[in-house]
Amino acid sequence: MTVNPLFQRLSLLTGADVLEKIAAARVMIFGLGGVGSWCAEALVRSGVGKIDIIDSDAVCVTNVNRQVQATSKTVGFSKAAALKERLLEINPACEVAAQDRVFSRENAAVFNIEGAAYVIDAIDSLAHKLDLIEITCAAGAALFSSMGMAQKMDPTRLRTAGIWETRGCPLARLVRQGLRKRGFSGSFTVVYSDERLPLHREAGLACGSARCLCSGKGVEWCSGKKVINGSVVTVTASAGMILASLVLRDLAEKNRSRG
Repeated sequence: MTVNPLFQRLSLLTGADVLEKIAAARVMIFGLGGVGSWCAEALVRSGVGKIDIIDSDAVCVTNVNRQVQATSKTVGFSKAAALKERLLEINPACEVAAQDRVFSRENAAVFNIEGAAYVIDAIDSLAHKLDLIEITCAAGAALFSSMGMAQKMDPTRLRTAGIWETRGCPLARLVRQGLRKRGFSGSFTVVYSDERLPLHREAGLACGSARCLCSGKGVEWCSGKKVINGSVVTVTASAGMILASLVLRDLAEKNRSRG
């Protein structure tokens, strides 16, 4: 195998055989916020050849502090489309499929999760998160899931564990409760943190516009949200990198076990 110069340094770690497996793997990322966007970038920079990126939101000015595709020039644009453009600048040969839509149980079939080797869950909505977990595990794709990354500033407290072994993360607790109610007994690896910092509400809840135009619809999206939590790129990006690492290390481990 001729190693693409873009990934020559990685091949010195993995060997050409693993690099070939990485290039052939199809990875799906649901949710392109502070975690999912950095995970996508890390995977493409590591030679993943096929990636599906899914998110229905537009870039908001308040995303700029933590989402890789969010800049002063992309506010108002589709998160998926803006990220696709960036990923193709990194590796034009990567097959990037961007879908500007919400994942739900009702439309799950259109995503072809059965054809993916790996699924990254970086969804915020609890109901859709639970749906994705159930459907991915039933489809047989490997699932790596992000728990809550808001109200945290210390990336060294990030951990990986099976969902049933998580402690101290409010979102992980809700996921466990939701899965039990659904009769789900499987397991999958998650990234989580037990850090919980107070919210400084005096900083304001909206993006500063009387009517937020980030969505392109002129609606008061920010101020209409029930909860807006604080978040920082050093934590969200670290979680995204860990999720990408789980994919890469799993591919390397599978190659070693077959050898």
